[in-house]
Amino acid sequence: LYARKPITIAFLGDSVTQGCFECYKTGPNSLETVFDYGSAYSTRIREMFAILYPNVQVNIINSGISGDGTLGGIARLERDVLAYNPDLVVVSYGLNDAAIGGVEGLDGYGQRLGEIFSRITATGAECIFLTENMMNTKTSCHLTDALFISLAEGFAKVENDGILQQYFERAKAVAQEHGVKVCDCYSKWKKLQQGGVDTTEMLSNKLNHPIRPLQYIFAFSLMETMFE
Repeated sequence: LYARKPITIAFLGDSVTQGCFECYKTGPNSLETVFDYGSAYSTRIREMFAILYPNVQVNIINSGISGDGTLGGIARLERDVLAYNPDLVVVSYGLNDAAIGGVEGLDGYGQRLGEIFSRITATGAECIFLTENMMNTKTSCHLTDALFISLAEGFAKVENDGILQQYFERAKAVAQEHGVKVCDCYSKWKKLQQGGVDTTEMLSNKLNHPIRPLQYIFAFSLMETMFE
């Protein structure tokens, strides 16, 4: 009872990992997001571990940063993740890499993920790659501002043209090469869509941030992956 070793789980990713939800304008061509760490999937993981293992201290390091991609992940991996000597690292990138890089950026994305995986596993830590949610597939009727409409049109093209799916397929292949487990939540979102769910309306900003309740998809899926 008194010899339980504390466990540290670190999360490296973008705004979805950080716990970002609605967006609002701060200027004619700039916007900001609503941060809600309490609703992030890493917080839900901590809550579930507290129920399952009430006598074990589980330390959660949420190193998600809004707007980040694999390039930023490499740059801050040591400072924001490895410096904490984690037992497990959950890596989740794809939304921003796909939106910025397009099809031409696939190879670079895969190479950078491979470097991240290699550096994590070299420390002896376990690693899971988490695929993310779908982007919007249409311009929501709730968007009326020109800036948000423009973003929605661009993101919908990335989603509907299959670019985001290609990124996650590449990530799964790279993960397999490095012996990293995959928690594939993107495929679950696709199944929701196939089942008639309006996945665009499941996004809090109608672009790329899931609504708070759907953070549980990530949390429960990750728990399943951890216990496999």
